[in-house]
Amino acid sequence: MPRAFARTIAAFDYEPPADALVSQLKTQLRLSAAPVLAHLLAQAVRRHEALPPGLLLVPVPASRASLRRRGMNPAAEIARGLAAQLMLPLACTALRRRRETPRQTALGRHARVRGATGAFHCVRNLAGRHVGLVDDVMTTGSTVHAAAKALRAAGAVSVTVLVAARTPRAPG
Repeated sequence: MPRAFARTIAAFDYEPPADALVSQLKTQLRLSAAPVLAHLLAQAVRRHEALPPGLLLVPVPASRASLRRRGMNPAAEIARGLAAQLMLPLACTALRRRRETPRQTALGRHARVRGATGAFHCVRNLAGRHVGLVDDVMTTGSTVHAAAKALRAAGAVSVTVLVAARTPRAPG
């Protein structure tokens, strides 16, 4: 299955010691970690080739259960800081969950793909827009793939995934 996004830019690999920063935001609910993650991601973006002009940032929406548990969406918190750092527009409510999905942490690759497929829909017309899809951690890519498909279905010309952390690829 071809990817729905053009490329991925990650601030760092999701491994010690940097993974502790994501944990501070997601599990310890330290909102002060979000601007730091946004700054690191902005630095990574600046190191790569230029983003498409007029890029619109859209965070991956959190599940209702996660929002109840945390009281915030880590991806949206990072996206707010990233939008300010890169002076880009932000559409926090453009992407929505069509249905709740199981927590991804204990699931394998195939279960993650099954759970994420069709989980998102876009409530905004994105015809002709280039979108930067923001998330905190990318593991298998199933969540961002499903979200990017929804953005493309809404007319996005391209989707670039922007994540604070990415699980390192296995060697070989």
